[in-house]
Amino acid sequence: MVSVLQNVAIDCADAYELARFWSRVTGRPLHPEDEPGDPEAQVLLAEGPVLHFNQVSESKTIKNRIHLCLRPETSREQEVERLLGLGATLVTDHRKPDGSGWAVLADPEGNEFCVLRSESDRAAMTS
Repeated sequence: MVSVLQNVAIDCADAYELARFWSRVTGRPLHPEDEPGDPEAQVLLAEGPVLHFNQVSESKTIKNRIHLCLRPETSREQEVERLLGLGATLVTDHRKPDGSGWAVLADPEGNEFCVLRSESDRAAMTS
């Protein structure tokens, strides 16, 4: 027997608002029953587990020990700019002059996530 990954749970101060941010990041809808002020909210991804946001009273204090890595459909550079426009912040820039690397961003509540190279970025490096 094995376990199936049901969701990725993210603690936060405002479950609905953080879920709305991640809904815009992923282009996927919130659960239809989620409403402002709910202590839990979910982003329904097209495949795999859902993103489940839990409202907690304590604030984030240290670096995440687990995080999400995003591979954009557009270029990594375009996606970083789009996410910054949605309210993310740049934490650490690991992008290299040759086009390799990644960018570490944080969502509006400080949870770190990575933006990797897109498939087209990767293909351009091997051409």
